[in-house]
Amino acid sequence: MAFWQLTVPASVETSDGLTNFLWEQGALGVVEEESPGTAARLRAFFAESKSSTALLAAVNRYRASLRSLGFALEAEEALITPLLDEAWASAWQQSFPAREIGQRLLVLPPWLGEPQAQATLGAVQPKASRADPKEGSRHDGRIVVTIEPGRAFGTGHHGTTEGCLVLLEQELAAAPGASALDIGTGTGILAIAALRLGARAVLAIDVDPDAVAAAQVNASRNDCRALTVRLAKPQDITERFPLVLANLLTHAHLALAEHYARLVAPGGRLVLGGMLEDEDGRVTLALARAGFTARSRLTLEGWASLALDAPPR
Repeated sequence: MAFWQLTVPASVETSDGLTNFLWEQGALGVVEEESPGTAARLRAFFAESKSSTALLAAVNRYRASLRSLGFALEAEEALITPLLDEAWASAWQQSFPAREIGQRLLVLPPWLGEPQAQATLGAVQPKASRADPKEGSRHDGRIVVTIEPGRAFGTGHHGTTEGCLVLLEQELAAAPGASALDIGTGTGILAIAALRLGARAVLAIDVDPDAVAAAQVNASRNDCRALTVRLAKPQDITERFPLVLANLLTHAHLALAEHYARLVAPGGRLVLGGMLEDEDGRVTLALARAGFTARSRLTLEGWASLALDAPPR
């Protein structure tokens, strides 16, 4: 045995806090798992040298503090189990298979080369792949975006990120060459995909230093020279952009509505994700007051993504 696997029930309200807590305890990796009809859970992996008893006690204390603050928690208890070295690698990597998104994108983790990606996707006959310095690598006719899972959110395997990517693809098909701002970039997946799909340049910002570091690594891995990653808040940005992207939770969109109106250029586009499908109406209403018009809505796995038009000059 070389690793511990700690499984923790989670919810929309507690997932971010629990994830950060697990990283602070020394997790080697954290995976969020969610499927329709089942409660979400986090799987965190720790080195054998960590005390399993101490880890379990720490997470139980943290969950008890969340409960005392009024958060509703699943009745299911946290569970810690041993994993062999091979099982750890398999458990971590199998959580991030190759994923086709929209009409043009293929999201890969860095350990999946093209043959492995072909097998993961179940293709029988591999097709030619190529690399183009302007467009990045392609595989089976799709544009490849390579993202390493880490401490930042956004691998394309969650309904929030996938919904944003689908709408982003549609926006750039209609208006190629636009420059873009990615607010709360996480791993940088939206910013990198925007460049691959035809954006001229992208500024990606986040308030989390770990996210900025992850986005910079992924930008380099994808050879995105027109991507600038900055530790900043939306309030720090003074430029206006034809396209603004933000995959955040509902309360964050509501708080940023006035900044979206300031940051999106007249007649520009706004793509938002991260809203539960029964909450996005509040965001649409708040942005309508700021002059935005909702144009399309996409729901995946219980999450809603929106594309909106900014008012003309």
